Amino acid sequence: MGFADYSIAEIAEDYKLTLEFVFNLCDRLGIAYQDAETKLALEDAKAVIMASEAQNSHTNSPDSQK
Repeated sequence: MGFADYSIAEIAEDYKLTLEFVFNLCDRLGIAYQDAETKLALEDAKAVIMASEAQNSHTNSPDSQK
């Protein structure tokens, strides 16, 4: 598994997420980490980003505003 050289803190900053939110996603996805500076494997970084975008698009969809 390759490393993306992308830390949890960088993902949170780049995607305007809280660290707590990214930690929760990692826990839900079964991704091991030690702290915000943990560098994620490429596949894990992509999974976190995709999960955050999916959750954000779901909470921002017109149906969720009803």
